Amino acid sequence: MTDTRTAATTTQIADRSGVRSGLVLLGFLSLALIIGLVGSVISQPAIDGWYADTAKPMWTPPNAVFGPVWTILYGAMSVAAWLVWRRPASNDRTRALTAYGVQLALNAIWTPAFFGLGSLIGGPGLWIALGIIVALDFAVLAAIIRFGDVSRIAAALLVPYWLWVLYATTLNAAIAVLAG
Repeated sequence: MTDTRTAATTTQIADRSGVRSGLVLLGFLSLALIIGLVGSVISQPAIDGWYADTAKPMWTPPNAVFGPVWTILYGAMSVAAWLVWRRPASNDRTRALTAYGVQLALNAIWTPAFFGLGSLIGGPGLWIALGIIVALDFAVLAAIIRFGDVSRIAAALLVPYWLWVLYATTLNAAIAVLAG
């Protein structure tokens, strides 16, 4: 019986290394890339349109900063999720990856909400986007906590992302206030 458990554990670890592991990492990276690209396609017309002319707080960075920052953050998020996935199956791992999925979904809907609704309905759309990004703030924190139950390194990789989302929340809030 012990040999069967040892063999099962060895197989489980082997399944999380090598080619399969590389494919899962590629999957996490691809998912983040798709979300980033869709967000970019949706936001570009607004960035060149209404967003260019809207009042923004003085701490708004140049538009050229957002792409590189998000690229780095999506990469770190993907590696963090992959590190959690590589751990043996457990309730903690399942909860961590579920929290990751929730925050990723909120991340994916914030850009269309902010840039799309901001373009279509102005100020009210920005307030809707603010509600989404505040939910995202809490969802990322929950993912950090859950990741910490499985891998401290994975949790640490999400901290810069959380800080950036908190910063983006201040931008969204200020732009909504300035829009009226």
